[in-house]
Amino acid sequence: MPVNLPAAASFMATHARLLDRRRFELLSGGTTTDAVLAAVDGYRNPDGGYGWGLEPDLRAPESQPGGALHAFEVFEEIGPDTTPHAVQLCDWLASASLPDGGLPFALPVADPAGCAPFWAQADPEVATLQSTAFAAGVALRVARHDRAVREHPWLAAATRYCFGAIRELTEAPHAIALSFAVRFVDAAHDLHAEAAGLLDHLATFLPPDGLVAVAGGSDGETLRALDFAPLPDRPARALFKDDVINAELQRLAGEQQDDGGWRVDFASFSPAASLEWRGYATVSAVSILKHNGRL
Repeated sequence: MPVNLPAAASFMATHARLLDRRRFELLSGGTTTDAVLAAVDGYRNPDGGYGWGLEPDLRAPESQPGGALHAFEVFEEIGPDTTPHAVQLCDWLASASLPDGGLPFALPVADPAGCAPFWAQADPEVATLQSTAFAAGVALRVARHDRAVREHPWLAAATRYCFGAIRELTEAPHAIALSFAVRFVDAAHDLHAEAAGLLDHLATFLPPDGLVAVAGGSDGETLRALDFAPLPDRPARALFKDDVINAELQRLAGEQQDDGGWRVDFASFSPAASLEWRGYATVSAVSILKHNGRL
């Protein structure tokens, strides 16, 4: 089924937050990197971190690892352009990290209104593979074109933490943690020889069809092959056969809704987050399909 890009653009104009509208425009060459950076700056704090609902289900203003993930996604998308805010975000992440180099799942929030319980109730004194891998993984992708990020001590420490935590896995972690671990190792492959063996280790926890149920999630919430390996010509893509990837790309294209946008299969924790996730998902779907030659 062909994707209706004009309908997707109309959906974004009607429902999406400004940041994702700018990201969508950047995909089609319809705006500048400066415009995208200006949009993400609205979520930036004076400490160099990001909050204010940049992670849609974490609406509190405080800087958070989840906000860092989404800011780094923008810094990846503007490549080869760079911004000094990327290395300043690394500085903030260093200040938020625990002595072992890992990041807590989330930091304390003063007002949990609109925040998912798993964010608001996280233990700030315990490092987790999930949060460290999601921040470090996308930072490693930024590091391909941003030397200051590549050479930052925080990224080195977070990478060591993730390598150690992945080596110690003896059973499959939570589906979402597994997806971020796979994508972290995939990104680390360009800079660290150790990554290839760790990807083989993570492969033992993945079924051939790439379908991994999300424990504790919504009814039917499932991660799929493109959640682990969204891009062609990357090491993680070898985890799945071509027919699996082709079927998932066809499925993704066919999931465009009548209103032009894509949906998510997980619960949101505020009406605003519900629409924001749809805008985010629409950018993600169009980006994946474009990078895989389906647009």
